Amino acid sequence: MRSRYSAYTLGHVPYLLSSWHPSTRPAELSLDAGVKWLGLEVRDHRALDTDRAEVEFVARSRLAGRGQRLHECSRFVREAGQWLYVDGDLL
Repeated sequence: MRSRYSAYTLGHVPYLLSSWHPSTRPAELSLDAGVKWLGLEVRDHRALDTDRAEVEFVARSRLAGRGQRLHECSRFVREAGQWLYVDGDLL
C-alpha cells in the first residue's frame, strides 16, 4: 500500500500498473499532474489468509487549492511473492 501511494506521489505509472492485478488493471493510466499528495494514513490491515489481505487507508491530496480525501478499503492478493492491488471500496 505504501509503495503504491509513493508511486502516485512520484507519478510512477509503470510501477502502479505492474503492482495492479491483471484481472482489474486498466489498459492505461493517466495521473492528474496538478494533484499534490499530502499524506497517507493506514487505518487497518487484515490478513484474510496467507495470500489475501485488505488495507483501509486515507490518502489526502490537494487539487487546484482544494483539499481531498480518498478513504478506501483495498483488496490485495499475493502471486509469485508479489502483492498486487485488486480493487477497493470507497468508504
